[in-house]
Amino acid sequence: MTTLFTNIRIFDGSPNASREGQVLVDGERIAKVAYAPETIDAPEATIIDGHGGTLMPGMVEAHAHLTWASSVEKIYHAFILPPEELEVAATRNARVLLDHGFTSAYSAGALGDGIEVRLAAKINAGETPGPRLIPSTLERSPEGAEGVDTGDVFNGRGPEAMRAFMKYCADQGIGSVKLVISGEDALKPGSHSDLLYTTDEMDAAREAAKEYGLWIATHAYTDEAVDLALRAGARIIYHASYIGERTAEKLAAHKDEVFYGPGCGVSVAALEASPPPHIDMSNMKSSAAERMALEGKLVPALKAMGVRTLIGGDYGFPFNPNGRNARDLQHFVDYFGYSPVEALAAATSLGGELMGIDVGRVQEGYLADLLLVDGDPTQDVAILQGKDNLKAIMKGGAFHKAPLETVTA
Repeated sequence: MTTLFTNIRIFDGSPNASREGQVLVDGERIAKVAYAPETIDAPEATIIDGHGGTLMPGMVEAHAHLTWASSVEKIYHAFILPPEELEVAATRNARVLLDHGFTSAYSAGALGDGIEVRLAAKINAGETPGPRLIPSTLERSPEGAEGVDTGDVFNGRGPEAMRAFMKYCADQGIGSVKLVISGEDALKPGSHSDLLYTTDEMDAAREAAKEYGLWIATHAYTDEAVDLALRAGARIIYHASYIGERTAEKLAAHKDEVFYGPGCGVSVAALEASPPPHIDMSNMKSSAAERMALEGKLVPALKAMGVRTLIGGDYGFPFNPNGRNARDLQHFVDYFGYSPVEALAAATSLGGELMGIDVGRVQEGYLADLLLVDGDPTQDVAILQGKDNLKAIMKGGAFHKAPLETVTA
């Protein structure tokens, strides 16, 4: 299929202003991008008149939790569900993310073993709609350790157990292994400084990940935890709220190898939440307020150092459901001092670099994962929070959501 988008402004994924132009898609990739006054001659193409809207890359959710069941379509008040219901919820959430303009997702861990691998296979086969997915498995936090214990370390502690776990993940078809290195104050007050792994285990994780071709994602809050994450060769480090200048500089020294995701979405949502009287969110709210104050200084500093900082904020709680993910762009503007185009770049081109595939840019040769937006998100990123403002959603050159008007030449 050949498609020509015309009468559009193009946001190409870089932190630059949008420009008038045309984009030609041939098959699954972008064949040509032309900026005014240049035009594209494609007499056989299906023409999409953008009516002055913005064509931009599909967004990348860099901290996806598809098995965190709650979405804008269905709220679950139980966090842990039977495996079959988790599978249903994950499948729904994949479609919900795509409906809201997220054409790629990097998993930050799952609540069910094997679910995301099966889901990614179904998405790739066209059996169910969803974003391009880097699947994960259970968030691995040491059994019986202090702090958050979301994972199930069924193969024990120590370097050999870590190697066995990595091999298990590779045999399953996992893309990224989530390691919970720090505790979590929202669940156990004061536990953010707890360290849940040893240096020997992190060394084993690094060696095994390299051997089996796996990526590592980490939950890490403090200097010591981020040091362990870097020791493990983490591809992305989430949170890091409590680190100091020395560790920030260390992240900057590794800026070509590591990505950073503050995960502010859940913090803002927790602060906004008004739970019923029988739900005590006081610990979560206190932790969220503290983290946001720290990250308000940390994130701009890391950005200034060139650390690739990505959106994604633990969506999937009842008070922070999947489908609201685009709120992160506004959070980056409101809390971290990003311009709209910088926030958009964090959600597109930088996310594409995390995915490790040709997505996140409107550029010749890239996969045609595109959004046609009614309005200009380079001026107001909040536009992207309304899925009705997405007039077309294209993934790999095929429409997930087709525009109302097309013209076949």
